[in-house]
Amino acid sequence: MAGRLFADAMLGALARWLRVLGLDTAYDPGLDDRALVALAAAEGRTILTRDRKLLERRLARDHLLVRSGRVPEQLRQVLDELALRPDPAGLFTRCLRCNTPLVPVDAATARQHVPPFVARTQESFRRCPGCGRYYWRATHVTRMERWLAAAGVALGAKAFAPGSDS
Repeated sequence: MAGRLFADAMLGALARWLRVLGLDTAYDPGLDDRALVALAAAEGRTILTRDRKLLERRLARDHLLVRSGRVPEQLRQVLDELALRPDPAGLFTRCLRCNTPLVPVDAATARQHVPPFVARTQESFRRCPGCGRYYWRATHVTRMERWLAAAGVALGAKAFAPGSDS
């Protein structure tokens, strides 16, 4: 699936859910409009924004004006209007914090970095090489899948999913 995205400062929750779906979604709330537009253009990313003024910038040609203030509606709009279809194999494959693709890590190594209960009960782990966060399949994954289904996002087969590192 194609689609490199850049969510502006007003769309942090949307960026996180797009990452849950495995979509390459940059997000840096510290960037001003000029820097965001320049970086998005340089990286070939579609800008997601609710800010009409941002779209007046010359380099902001590849963009989507997000209409709703509600995340489920935002997510549906982005997927529909950009014709993005989440691949079930890509679910939960990006760091929710920094967008870096996750890599598998052996259980013995991961167990040194996760809470004791998780170390005792989990066998599969992934790690973000960008920020060092560890992920594992945990009970909140089912809640996230339900939330996505309620938002109108079809998931198909279940995939490896993250836990939390704290």
